[in-house]
Amino acid sequence: MAVVTYRQALHDTLAEEMRRDSSVVLMGEEIGQFEGSYKITAGLLKEFGAERVIDTPIAEEGFVGAAIGAAMLGLRPVVEIMTVNFSLLALDQIVNGAAKIHYMFGGQARVPMVLRTPEGGGQQLAATHSQNFSSWYAYIPGLKVVAPATPADARGLLKSAIRDDDPVIFLENLALYNTKGEVPSRGDGAASADGAAGADDTVQIGTAAIMKPGSDLTLIGYSRMSVVALEVARRLEQEQGISIEVIDVRSLRPLDRPTLIESVKKTSRCVVIEEDWYSYGVGAELVATIQEGAFDYLDAPIRRVAQAEVPLPYAKVMEQAALPKAPSLIETIKTTLDASGYRYRRTPA
Repeated sequence: MAVVTYRQALHDTLAEEMRRDSSVVLMGEEIGQFEGSYKITAGLLKEFGAERVIDTPIAEEGFVGAAIGAAMLGLRPVVEIMTVNFSLLALDQIVNGAAKIHYMFGGQARVPMVLRTPEGGGQQLAATHSQNFSSWYAYIPGLKVVAPATPADARGLLKSAIRDDDPVIFLENLALYNTKGEVPSRGDGAASADGAAGADDTVQIGTAAIMKPGSDLTLIGYSRMSVVALEVARRLEQEQGISIEVIDVRSLRPLDRPTLIESVKKTSRCVVIEEDWYSYGVGAELVATIQEGAFDYLDAPIRRVAQAEVPLPYAKVMEQAALPKAPSLIETIKTTLDASGYRYRRTPA
């Protein structure tokens, strides 16, 4: 095992997959000479050349469309869009092209393309550059959508996404790039039942991860909020003896519904946290899944913690106030426990 940053895990995985498969090409704005806005493609132009690391014009609709055509003809493009906000300019290509071609051509053509893009707030980039569109893309049949929270999953899911024959939207939270975690060395480990990294380090798309087992409450998140959820769960267990099971959804489409349902059947309580607007988001789908599959096991209503329903402010203090935070998550967890008559092992703060 090696400890690397989320950013380094993405960089190393791109390099390894390009060495493994000559059909893997990179496309995006400033990913070559400038080495990418986030330096994830650093050094790749020098190693692989301009035919495989392609600097594109500032024209998302154009280069996403070109990547779709290249994928249909046998390449495996990995497209970097500088921020998910800019993907709106290519929405027609993604939704009406990439997602539907396999179906509309009767299976005669496929689109093995990955669209990598960062999202999320907290960087003082203001309302039009701090959004999450997870629920938008997860809504579309024909797309696969993943949002890894750890360096290991960033590596494993990116490998799986590049090798997949369908288009994959790969969502990276900006605030995660400098976070560190253990990543299997090449060839480490055996594949596990929950889809964790195996001998080839891949993580199966469509599997959730149980980050921490527990018995008192199920806490569900994805992307950066899975990291926040894990920190809160460990704190509450240490300080008050609350046993919280933390699930990182990590794959938004397809969604691992059985893992969510079985966890809530065990704990009888559930809280969902997401860095997204409360209404019509991924959290609403997660709650509906649990209501349908584990309603009779619930001892309290499912509660959600989400971002304030406003365009994210630029002013730092206001931006931080709008984003979901550990204190509000702790309060929501305790409210859920109290509603079910939970007996604390230690006196709650």
